[in-house]
Amino acid sequence: MAITQFAHDFHERMFPGYQSDFLRTDPEFIERFDNFAFDEVIHQAELDDPTRFMVILAMLLGCQGVDEFTAMLPAALNFGLETVKIKEVVYQAVAYLGIGRVFPFLKATNQALEDAGISLPLEPQTTTNSDEASRLRSGIEAQVGIFGENMANFWQSGPQDSQHINRWLTSNCFGDYYTRKGLSAKERELITFCFLAAQGGAEPQLVSHAGANLRIGNDKDFLIAVISQGIPFIGYPRSLNALRCLRQAAQDAQGEQGEQGKQTDTESASNPTNK
Repeated sequence: MAITQFAHDFHERMFPGYQSDFLRTDPEFIERFDNFAFDEVIHQAELDDPTRFMVILAMLLGCQGVDEFTAMLPAALNFGLETVKIKEVVYQAVAYLGIGRVFPFLKATNQALEDAGISLPLEPQTTTNSDEASRLRSGIEAQVGIFGENMANFWQSGPQDSQHINRWLTSNCFGDYYTRKGLSAKERELITFCFLAAQGGAEPQLVSHAGANLRIGNDKDFLIAVISQGIPFIGYPRSLNALRCLRQAAQDAQGEQGEQGKQTDTESASNPTNK
């Protein structure tokens, strides 16, 4: 076996004292996979340990890798990802993946946390009540904070027969989930990017949320590191799609900045006080 020392040591930190049976049944595969995922990728994708494992868990949710998710939960805890953050990742996934796909992950999370001696339920993290008007107001505030003032009236936009869906997107997706404690707005947008990248087939939304990440401070180099980290877990096609969507979002953002600059120049030139 030619597993590198770094990959061996990283694996030992994830799963102290554990040896996979794949070392017996599939030694060549494990050599290549571990050296890539737990050495080469780790050195290329410069992320702090808790962020790295939050990204991995979110991407495994997105691609429906429940067995690998279950295996990686103890590793996430060993690398310092807070219990409340793990739970919030799973909860927020419902808005983007649906309970039909998240249900087994919630069960796996609860089992892993109880096996680790963690008492459930955790401390409440909600900041809204059940009143829809309250949830709607909070959701609008969250959307505007992330996407900008153009989202202030999103909840009542679109054809009348489907306006209720945009209202729910504001009051439920953002009002119920994004307003919760436990994760920052930057972390919530990051995991949304991971959900969308990993599930595939949601490229328009991925471009939008890539732009939102850029807008609130998760810059392009950081998101490329996130995509790089996900490759062993979601594969190349979806990773390359995510990279294309990120580049599109960055180009769009650059274009908007250019337009704003032109507008400022025009306003400045036409202002008599500047002459």
